[in-house]
Amino acid sequence: MLAAVATVAVILTGTVVAQAPGQGRWTKFAPFPEPSQEIGGTSVNGKLYIIGGLPFAAGQSPAPKGIVWEYDGATDKWAKKKNMPAPAHHVAVTSYRGKLYVFGGGTQVEPGGSNWVPTNKAWEYDPAADTWRELAPMPTARGAAVAVEVGGKMYVIGGASVHPGQKIVGLNATVPHRALGTNEEYDPATNTWRSRSPMPTARNHAAIGAVNGKIYVLGGRIGSVFVVASNADVVEEYDPATDSWGLLKARMPLARSGTAYGTFGGKIYVAGGEFLDNDIVGTFRDLDAYDPAANRWTSFPPLPLARHGTVGGIITNRFHVVSGHLQSGAVFGTPMDSDANDGFELDR
Repeated sequence: MLAAVATVAVILTGTVVAQAPGQGRWTKFAPFPEPSQEIGGTSVNGKLYIIGGLPFAAGQSPAPKGIVWEYDGATDKWAKKKNMPAPAHHVAVTSYRGKLYVFGGGTQVEPGGSNWVPTNKAWEYDPAADTWRELAPMPTARGAAVAVEVGGKMYVIGGASVHPGQKIVGLNATVPHRALGTNEEYDPATNTWRSRSPMPTARNHAAIGAVNGKIYVLGGRIGSVFVVASNADVVEEYDPATDSWGLLKARMPLARSGTAYGTFGGKIYVAGGEFLDNDIVGTFRDLDAYDPAANRWTSFPPLPLARHGTVGGIITNRFHVVSGHLQSGAVFGTPMDSDANDGFELDR
């Protein structure tokens, strides 16, 4: 098996990719105090939050983390916050009215057991009060899903879990499991869930963004969450108003999963990520932006450091990519969790 850590250029028929001449540059900011991978998080009110994750360092327990860190873009400082009530990795996170909503993920049910048991737990975190509140559980237990808010409701899409009717157990490369197209809507006003039209291309480890009331799911991994999977370059559009999925959009310049992402100025930025299938594993530096209005991708200067399992977030006009792992999760060698906090300046 070949492990590659590189920026890969791919030309795909039908995909329009422009280069952004001279726009933006990467700057290093205060390093993340607790390097991890498969973290969740997002930005809200000028701050970026890192939640949960998995350790991959010598001497550390493989149990999921419950960490919560707050990064203040104005002061370039990190602050430790109250831990998650139930530690998890591969959580889906979005924000609404200054609060964070955390869905699903992989957990450890018993000490020493599998650390990839899908959960249906849902949580609300209030940064102002530094408090957690448990919400109505998701109808479907899953990890590696993505979440976004539109019109005051949260949509949790995709992910991975066991097959229908199968007992919830820890996922690994020898346990039968599947990528999901599941699309569930959470209403914070009533603390209730309802199922919506499933995503046509079932996948996990995708990126997500909302522009002009529509949701875009970009890339990800089809099949398994592990090495028997294949990356996707698919971009699909969901309209919550009509509960319908539209025609396929311009494909990503590079099929990848486990990326950092953020939405700014009507565009969805996707950075880094992982290539994972039976033949090649590796991490990427690429930074690309999808413009739904033009149905076009634009490439920007790449990340200083290739990695996956990161968190992305927008602070003012800066796209931050924090922490993550320098090698594919399928490569078992020297642990390389990164403390990097890289910010890319975007046009206002």
